[in-house]
Amino acid sequence: MPEESFVDNPDSTITLTDQNMADAVAKYPFIVVDCWAEWCGPCKMIGPILESMAKKHKGEIVFGKLDVDKNPDTAKNYGIRSIPNLLVFKNGKKVGDIVGALPEAKLLERINALKG
Repeated sequence: MPEESFVDNPDSTITLTDQNMADAVAKYPFIVVDCWAEWCGPCKMIGPILESMAKKHKGEIVFGKLDVDKNPDTAKNYGIRSIPNLLVFKNGKKVGDIVGALPEAKLLERINALKG
């Protein structure tokens, strides 16, 4: 199966896997990766918020989603112990984690603080 090719300025969340995570982190100057699972209630609450933010912040912040059950290597590499956990990367380096389901305004505040 061919890898999903990443568009330059996605306006929705992109699907990440163990296989393409490093490529996404390398491609986008600022990317927020939602580590989630199908069975996680708070993850389902935060999903639509991230979709909305992906549209509003197109060209500025890229949002990705990584299913931790299907991609255990990435979850293990980043020490994901509780979900939802947003991994925040700037210029290819992890700059922070945002753990738990937060309202959009609070999420944006935390993301912007990490964006610098």
